[in-house]
Amino acid sequence: MLSDLSNQIQRSFLIYWEWFLLALPRILLAVTILIIVFFLASYIHRLLKRKLNGKTHDPLFTDFIAKLSKFVFIIIGFILAMHTLGLTGVAGGLLAGAGISAFIFGFAFKDIAENFLAGIILAFNRPFSLNDTIKVQDVVGRVVTLNFRTLHIKTFDEKDVFIPNSMVVKETLTNLTRDGIIRLEFLVGIAYEDDIESAIEIILKEVAQAEEILQEKKPFAVVEELAASTVNLRVFFWCATDDYKKGVLITKSNVIRRVKNILLDQGFTLPSDIHELKLYDKRASFPAEIITKAKDQQF
Repeated sequence: MLSDLSNQIQRSFLIYWEWFLLALPRILLAVTILIIVFFLASYIHRLLKRKLNGKTHDPLFTDFIAKLSKFVFIIIGFILAMHTLGLTGVAGGLLAGAGISAFIFGFAFKDIAENFLAGIILAFNRPFSLNDTIKVQDVVGRVVTLNFRTLHIKTFDEKDVFIPNSMVVKETLTNLTRDGIIRLEFLVGIAYEDDIESAIEIILKEVAQAEEILQEKKPFAVVEELAASTVNLRVFFWCATDDYKKGVLITKSNVIRRVKNILLDQGFTLPSDIHELKLYDKRASFPAEIITKAKDQQF
């Protein structure tokens, strides 16, 4: 009984060994094809990036298309390797069952497929480029790369945010640096006793002297409202957005600081909000204490 089992195992081993020896050339050829395909895919990836960069000048678009081409080329090489191994039926079955597979796996990988297609839409539509500063929902940051599934954004506080491509397509996307310029504004309040025309003239003269702003577009100011304690002036000016963090945020801060200093130097008042206290019970007394400080009192 044991001898028959041993003989059967030996015969099976010899049959499989003979099959392996007969299939060895095809296995080696299939492995060679895969190796060549991987090298060619990497070469095509580099070649496409170099060629497309020279034509489109959009590194984000070229990188995504190059990665997509590499992925497709590897899939084709894998199918060729299966044909070489004599697994033509398996390869054909994979291709023929693509519709069924898409239906079956569509539920399990719905988000992955949706984000992949959204990535292709973003790559060809190109609403942003590499290093552009964009806003998606409440996320504001610099574009790092566009992957098959996510968009990588670096925020100004050095956080790495990965937003699903489908969300980027569906939500409102604001590109803050696409045109290279942006209009900034801020509010400044002066006292009712101050002369509005003089204040506007001084503000615009000071803003125009700032080196950081664009001189091609003249700044302007308008009276926005008569608030409770101030006359509010809104000041508008333009600046470059090559570096959004430096060219916009820091520039705006510097301009506001300059306007505040020049208004105080010229004798304008920048009053704070006035608060009114009301006592509805006329019979109740309001406790108030006046604190005076003698000139010769030392502390």
